[in-house]
Amino acid sequence: MNIMLVSVTERTREIGIRMAVGARRRDILGQFLTEAVALSLLGGLAGIALGLASSLLLAGWADWPVDIRPNAVILAVASASLVGVCFGYFPARKAAGLSPIEALRHE
Repeated sequence: MNIMLVSVTERTREIGIRMAVGARRRDILGQFLTEAVALSLLGGLAGIALGLASSLLLAGWADWPVDIRPNAVILAVASASLVGVCFGYFPARKAAGLSPIEALRHE
């Protein structure tokens, strides 16, 4: 959510320009929701890769058995996606609700 809030804040002028040339509220909302989903999916996949690598490394070092279930991996990706969409919606709604004039004045 913080990444999306920073993205909205840093790109306020861009949002104002897009709205001034005809972008609709749903266009802005769609753009930021797409970015939120992409970030959450990439973060979830990176977390899964790091978790798998570290568990296999630790299991090999300590001679422990490892049981990685596909259901757990799918649940992790689904959770990351859900969190990204939920917490990406509010900054996206904030960006879509900006007035073009106020957005262009933003420093």
